[in-house]
Amino acid sequence: MIEHPDLLVGKETSDDAGVVRLRKDLALIQTLDFFTPIVNDPKDFGKIAAANSLSDVYAMGGSPFTAMNIVCFPKDDLDKEVLKQILLGGLEVIHEAGALLVGGHSVDDPEIKYGLSVTGTIHPDKIITNAGAIPGDKLFLTKPLGTGVLATAIKGSLISKEAEQEAIKWMVQLNKDAAEAMQEAGVHACTDISGFGLLGHALEMASASRVSMVVYASKIPVIDSVFELAQMGMIPAGSFENRNFCASRVTVIEGVNKILVDIMADAQTSGGLLIAVPREKVDALIQKFEAKGVFFAEIGYVAEEFKNGRIVVKK
Repeated sequence: MIEHPDLLVGKETSDDAGVVRLRKDLALIQTLDFFTPIVNDPKDFGKIAAANSLSDVYAMGGSPFTAMNIVCFPKDDLDKEVLKQILLGGLEVIHEAGALLVGGHSVDDPEIKYGLSVTGTIHPDKIITNAGAIPGDKLFLTKPLGTGVLATAIKGSLISKEAEQEAIKWMVQLNKDAAEAMQEAGVHACTDISGFGLLGHALEMASASRVSMVVYASKIPVIDSVFELAQMGMIPAGSFENRNFCASRVTVIEGVNKILVDIMADAQTSGGLLIAVPREKVDALIQKFEAKGVFFAEIGYVAEEFKNGRIVVKK
């Protein structure tokens, strides 16, 4: 455990990013992420990877300020145009976020990888972590689930171009407006949904906040065609790993659709925000979401009737 008076958010609560105070009215949010291609088009891959990297800053309630490229590319085996399109896609999303690309680093590698190191800014008094959820809070999710299932189907050329574009649409979408809405409304806690799936990231929030959560499977938004693909077995290995990791702390009430639970464990790329908001501010948050055109779904609540650090999945 690292301690410093200006280290406001470290690794102890498994938050989305680290936060360091520079002065009483300014703190820096720092994060990085990169991964291998999950779609076929290089520019779309660049957009998705950039949006995914920027998301951690939004999950803390901050604004991206600078970004640096992280690139692995087989320089002698692929046309440089592929790399150009990846970087152009990333740059487009960085500009959409209002951030500055200030450099980066590349490595000759047989496997393509791309992402960003991102620095964001926030007032120290306005940091939103995953450790602030309070019993009675309502839980909101700002993107539908299923990108892991869709990415698996894309790799196997098992979905239509329309379904692929639907998946890309959600993955390139920034969490910028959702983050602004939650800051304006005032919420207790937030995390973004990525590789650990909804169940894994909800558990991190529950554990860090020392609460439990009730999630209604029937209220979980799912991208079109995902349920059908999941029934066909298009569930990535990482999602099964998530399900197994969460099993001892997730109680699934009898009658809940098992496919929906699998989708709740689906490893997401550039997923939405999971937000815990006090009841008295729910209407304000919904109004902010609607004004900004943010997709949202109320999926459950923070509970006190169960042991801390648990998730109960009901119908």
